[in-house]
Amino acid sequence: MSTPYSFAYQPIADTRNRCIESFEALVRGPAGQGADWVMDHLDAQALRQFDIDARLRAIALAGQLQLAVRLNLNLLTDSVEAAGGTALTSTVDMAVIAGLRVEQLVLEVSERDVIKDSRSFVARANLCRALGVRFAIDDFGSGYSGLNLLADFQPEQVKLDMQLVRDVHRKGPRQAITRGVLRTCEDLGIEVVAEGVETVDEYRWLSDEGIHLFQGYLFAKPAFERLPDVHFPD
Repeated sequence: MSTPYSFAYQPIADTRNRCIESFEALVRGPAGQGADWVMDHLDAQALRQFDIDARLRAIALAGQLQLAVRLNLNLLTDSVEAAGGTALTSTVDMAVIAGLRVEQLVLEVSERDVIKDSRSFVARANLCRALGVRFAIDDFGSGYSGLNLLADFQPEQVKLDMQLVRDVHRKGPRQAITRGVLRTCEDLGIEVVAEGVETVDEYRWLSDEGIHLFQGYLFAKPAFERLPDVHFPD
């Protein structure tokens, strides 16, 4: 890949224990451009290889930063289906090389992604789960496959999409959907992260509903090539 890129890290805050649960590695261009800017320069084949290489680089940098908590990494299902188990096993191997524990890895699958062969994908994911890797559904509430993923994949974590979270404290339909997701995840033993939280009002409503894992500007902005501190709202 000729386009230079690196990573910013944004924490997931645990407000129950007032600590950092994890850091998500977010792809950034050389001038801080977002992931879309970086990936728009790639065709489908190059994007699959980039998906694998980017995770390896994010893990290596996290090791240099002496990350001690979990590390959330984005995963394109298309690269897993194209590369087979290599896309996942290389990620696990790199964690060991970088000095991280395999149990620190959380691989995020976006609800927007389409899994063509769900049985094969779940089988490969379960091999990594047996080693201690955790999986998350990202952008939950933004696509059409979320409930099927919950039923077939049953991740350890669900991340509510920021558009569902936005102004949830004063929008009844979003509140009803959020409560439904929370009840379902509670029944399945899946932890819920509210991402994109920007205001105290959003945080308070979500916290009152039982959520204690948060990601968003209210807690910390992504920091380029470093691990930022977390601000806990009173």
